[in-house]
Amino acid sequence: MSLAVSQRISDRLVLSNGIVVLVTENPTADIIAARCFFAGGERVETPAKSGLTHLASSLLTRGTERYSSLEIAEQVESIGASLGTEASSDYFVLSLKTITSDFHDMLLLGSEILRSPSFPNSELDLERRLTIQSIRSQQERPFTIAYDRLQHLMYGDHPYGFSSLGTEASVRAITREDLVDFHRQHLRPDQMVVSIAGKISSAQAIALVEEAFGDWQSPQSVGFNTPEPNFQPLLVTHQQDTQQAIVMIGYPAPSVHSPDYAAIKIISTYLGNGLSSRLFVELREKRGLAYEVSAFYPTRLETSQFVAYMGTASQNTGTALAGLRHECERLANTPLTAEELSTCKSKLLGQYALGKQTNSQIAQVYGWYEVMGLGLEFDHKFVEAIEAVTEADVQNVAQKYFTTPAISVVGSSDALKLVHCHE
Repeated sequence: MSLAVSQRISDRLVLSNGIVVLVTENPTADIIAARCFFAGGERVETPAKSGLTHLASSLLTRGTERYSSLEIAEQVESIGASLGTEASSDYFVLSLKTITSDFHDMLLLGSEILRSPSFPNSELDLERRLTIQSIRSQQERPFTIAYDRLQHLMYGDHPYGFSSLGTEASVRAITREDLVDFHRQHLRPDQMVVSIAGKISSAQAIALVEEAFGDWQSPQSVGFNTPEPNFQPLLVTHQQDTQQAIVMIGYPAPSVHSPDYAAIKIISTYLGNGLSSRLFVELREKRGLAYEVSAFYPTRLETSQFVAYMGTASQNTGTALAGLRHECERLANTPLTAEELSTCKSKLLGQYALGKQTNSQIAQVYGWYEVMGLGLEFDHKFVEAIEAVTEADVQNVAQKYFTTPAISVVGSSDALKLVHCHE
């Protein structure tokens, strides 16, 4: 981690209406980036309304009580700024970036978008059609099919198991009233974090946020509860006449609040991060089994997942599945060497430091920590936790989590026969 990054200091203040404001002064460029986070995200969805958060995100900038979609676009483009919205598993965020002199106007525009979206029916109809086209398009992609089916095995009716786009049926059923209710219930000041980084003082930034959002009052809280994930360590297959089969395995993995989080991050780096990772070297370079191979472990508020996957030739499907499982589960019996562990830590922490260089990255990372309930101190706690992981820690978490995976395979009928031979 570079000295400049480690010494960066952010100010944190809570407005009277509950909005948390984080300011990181960084005068090196005449740019200010802001992220307006809201807790919740896709985690608040139900099966019948899956895709609601994505649809709300897409429509938020398509019109407000004062501006049309075109007027919003013109305001942003005329000054060369950027503004967008995004839905994720655990949060919803509006992002903006502009030169310092235009930040005041852009923040006021962001406030108008967040506080007074009109969700016009004409735009909803258009976005609904586009979303359904995207769902159909994704259902032709073997990776998406395999991942969607794996998610159902991993989570059941927990929202983490839903496709972010929803289903054709759920998207068709979402109405403008659903979007208005979603906005009222979940985009509210007491669930909001504003993270600002750039050429601006804390006093200036807080005054601007107070002007834009200070009089916004929260409605009565309704709260939400997510069901427990219903993990099923089963095999699902989907026949598709493709040359390449997709083999995917998933193990339930701890949330970001777990003491095991850092050790699983190390394993994810060891197995799936880059061309020197264990899966790439063993299964692609040495054995020639993989067109593509990787692993990932998303950071989540509730039960996460560790997923390893491979694209392979049909005739190698059974061997590929056995290889993926072997490489993950061997860590329960074969500890990392001190050199392997040290290399993983260096790679992980190096990439972590590189991910906090620009004002946009800084605003994103610090705001994300706050909206996840981790606080700014997680920035150094994460580094300390990674540095403290031992070879025994890695082996212990592998024994704890890498037992029997859920498995999803998409491929030709011949490929699927080879998978069933390995059951």
